[in-house]
Amino acid sequence: MSDANPEQDESQTAAAHATAVLEHVVKSVVGDPDAVVVKADEAGGDAVSLTVEVGPGDMGRVIGRRGRIANAIRTVVRAAGVRDGVTVDVEFLD
Repeated sequence: MSDANPEQDESQTAAAHATAVLEHVVKSVVGDPDAVVVKADEAGGDAVSLTVEVGPGDMGRVIGRRGRIANAIRTVVRAAGVRDGVTVDVEFLD
């Protein structure tokens, strides 16, 4: 029974853990968590591209000074992607 659930998660998105981690971290950083939208696109093979859209005025909070927060988010999400067995690329959109 435990084997059926991961297969179901993989059919929805190949990077279920990475997507959940990304959504949680970004929502905790922004001022308007309800405006956060995370989309997953399978880039082919074992690669997944995650795009993040945030509300107006929150992009600066997500990127941080010199992109440090964005790079930290990418590092954590890539580590979560290892659990899913995929390579994850994170892109932040205005």
